[in-house]
Amino acid sequence: MATKTIKVDYLARVEGEGAFKVVVRDGAVQHAELSIFEPPRFFEAFLRGRDYSEAPDITARICGICPVAYQMSAVHAMERALGVTVDGPLRELRRLLYCGEWIESHTLHVYMLHAPDFLGYASAIEMAKDHGDIVRRGLELKKVGNEILQLLGGREIHPINVRVGGFYRTPTRREFEPLAERLKWARDAALETVRWAAGFDFPDGERDYELVALSHPDEYALNEGRIVSNRGLDIDAADYDEHFEEIHVERSTALQARLKARGAYLVGPLARYGLNFERLSPLAKEAALEAGLGRLCLSPHRSIIVRAVEVLYACDEALRIIEAYRPPERPAEPVQARAGVGCAATEAPRGLLYHRYRLEPDGAIAEARITPPTSQNQASIEADLASFVGGWLDLPDEDVRHRCEQSIRNYDPCISCATHFLRLELDRG
Repeated sequence: MATKTIKVDYLARVEGEGAFKVVVRDGAVQHAELSIFEPPRFFEAFLRGRDYSEAPDITARICGICPVAYQMSAVHAMERALGVTVDGPLRELRRLLYCGEWIESHTLHVYMLHAPDFLGYASAIEMAKDHGDIVRRGLELKKVGNEILQLLGGREIHPINVRVGGFYRTPTRREFEPLAERLKWARDAALETVRWAAGFDFPDGERDYELVALSHPDEYALNEGRIVSNRGLDIDAADYDEHFEEIHVERSTALQARLKARGAYLVGPLARYGLNFERLSPLAKEAALEAGLGRLCLSPHRSIIVRAVEVLYACDEALRIIEAYRPPERPAEPVQARAGVGCAATEAPRGLLYHRYRLEPDGAIAEARITPPTSQNQASIEADLASFVGGWLDLPDEDVRHRCEQSIRNYDPCISCATHFLRLELDRG
């Protein structure tokens, strides 16, 4: 029985350390596995015993690319536990901060990590030799997202201006004026990015995913909404544990999340887009349809276009917020420590991010649980590999390996984020 093993020991152009292996026997895929071997980081343990107010700054350190997602999920969960409501301009500023993160994170992925796959380059540095203007556009577009984080978050990496109840300081309208002009350029650049990405040569293949994302009746969900799916799921974040579970697989230091009733599911741009298309801005909807996406995209290979559409939406939404902005009366709502449990989910660039905290009466964190997007997508990544590799077996081994790596990069996996929660059982026989 002929057996072929396709193996990559270290994945390139993803955040964190991982590998994959696909075993083919007699022309059929026997199994595919994504291995995460980066050491666990135990952030939940770090949080225990710390004051609730420290959670945003501690969780931001989980990721240097999407720290806002961790901060926002933490503050929303803490505010639920403490009975605090943040609305009006403060809510809009949080949404603006999230737009900045979507712009910088998605743009990094589209231009620097994923586009080289489609254009035949091993890296963005090689790509820049032939496409310097395009790479410069990507870098400048990413910079606009960073400028939002700098102004509103206090710095570009691991913002320090976020707190439970709001912000430590809120900007004036005048401070936003230069940023508004930059965002008008960014919106045009984002539209060009959608058109550029739509011209790539995409492999065939769609997947019958269960799409899971936040959904809000009035907006394209970023910070708030119910957790819904295209197969009938519709729950509050407080009910997450009733419907989802995490399991440990031996080859991975990260837990894999699954729907208890149905197994693997997909979070991220394809899920958000498919479940919330009508809540995109008119410009983003028009660009998506012109790019050939339709109102539902189930091709993971075209996720790069969907990310570009979300960058366009984030620029549009950021401009809307800035133009309507009136400074709040105070930078934060008052917060009083008390015992409680708070759960929240927000939409990190890579997908749904869930936080749950239990607080002591003095506000100390008794328990913390964080489920990042890549942990939730890991089972679907493996299923994609198993599904698609069979159609590539007539290609040379190196081409098959490239297609497999490209398929994994469809998810923009943040492997470091997915490795910080593990119960270790040591059997010495």
